[in-house]
Amino acid sequence: MTVPDPVSAAAVMSIPDFIIHWQGHRALTRRVIETFPEDQLFSFSLGGMRPFGVQATEIHLVDAMTVTALRSGEWPEPDWTTGPGTKADLLAAWDAVSADLAEHGPHTDSAFFTRVHALPWGEMPGWVAAIYAVDNEIHHRAQGYVYLRALGTEPPAFYER
Repeated sequence: MTVPDPVSAAAVMSIPDFIIHWQGHRALTRRVIETFPEDQLFSFSLGGMRPFGVQATEIHLVDAMTVTALRSGEWPEPDWTTGPGTKADLLAAWDAVSADLAEHGPHTDSAFFTRVHALPWGEMPGWVAAIYAVDNEIHHRAQGYVYLRALGTEPPAFYER
């Protein structure tokens, strides 16, 4: 079996459809953040994992960097040591990135997705980097679900994106 070159693989989804898909994940993760008790968002953890507020901040920073790249082609490395310190600040920052993605994402030049980009953690095609942002969000959101259940709180339905 021949595996296609991932840089030249044909698109299976339009750019606007991909942005809608991503925004669905962002909306669901936002609801997970909203569901967290304020006093537990940045402090509660299990098994040595980081608190969900810290994980959500990472999602936010990766997404913000990726949205910047969609718009400009630049991949500015985030300051991983800073971020929102309250639920309200995290949600406001989250909403700003979602608005930026809604405004600029659908108009991304299709060449962005096949071009190889230098990210802080290595080189990869734009589509791989964009999918990574979504995968990273899903991964950490799942940890948030575990935390919410451990806190006795029902998380949002995962299929309601």
